[in-house]
Amino acid sequence: MDGRARAPAAGTVLNALACGKGSAFAIDEYTSAEVTLSGGGEVRGEIAGAPDADTRLIERCVELVTAEFGDGEGGTVRTESEVPMASGLKSSSAAANATVLATLDALGVEGVDREAACRLGVRAARDVGVTVTGAFDDASASMLGGVTVTDNERDELLACDAVEWDVLVWTPPEQSFSADADVERCRRVAPVAELVAELALDGRYGEAMTVNGFAFTAALDATAEPLLEALPEVAGVSLSGTGPSVTAVGDRETLEVLRETWETRPGTTWLTTTQTDGARTR
Repeated sequence: MDGRARAPAAGTVLNALACGKGSAFAIDEYTSAEVTLSGGGEVRGEIAGAPDADTRLIERCVELVTAEFGDGEGGTVRTESEVPMASGLKSSSAAANATVLATLDALGVEGVDREAACRLGVRAARDVGVTVTGAFDDASASMLGGVTVTDNERDELLACDAVEWDVLVWTPPEQSFSADADVERCRRVAPVAELVAELALDGRYGEAMTVNGFAFTAALDATAEPLLEALPEVAGVSLSGTGPSVTAVGDRETLEVLRETWETRPGTTWLTTTQTDGARTR
């Protein structure tokens, strides 16, 4: 009873901390999961390259899937990621999605609606306390691909579109855990976040992303310099999640020029693209 799957990371269009609505887009970097199930007992998790990392999320994903589609099997789950943890690039959502699909694969269960599968991972994240908003925006973008807009308070998918952007990512060396974010401070920008939601639902994702970026950079006391350096040439630029990563989208030539500027900062800077296929078993 073995299963494997992978799910893409994602960048932020709208952070859901302020008003409960969120928007994210999948990028072409992945977290993979391998699940081996046995007859019963506990679930043991492992995260490659991080022996001391918290594995409760991926373990809970296996437990929820086997409780609903199996017989409560135990076993092991191992994830491996191209995406740095706690970087604002939705590594937790990608890990949850990959684990859910790998567990379904191990059980031999087919035809499960991907939105329903996504909600199992969101439930697991809430159960173990690694999310403030429920992260349905991040999880839906990773599971479905493209860009999604969601109401996280109702776990409702408001929009899902294919987007084809090149993406530049700058990831500083520090980490930032979304569960540690100053929620009350973020809620002060709720009127701006509602405007961002309107822009996103109108398909103006790049503009929405940039407005979100400046609002949450201020709310989270992050530097706005990378955003200013990206404008006005890029289609959109924002702090991703609660940071510390910053993402910019647009055409490759423009982003290659911006990359030269961002590379002067500590951390890593890399080019990728959006991803429209979402999470898949393999």
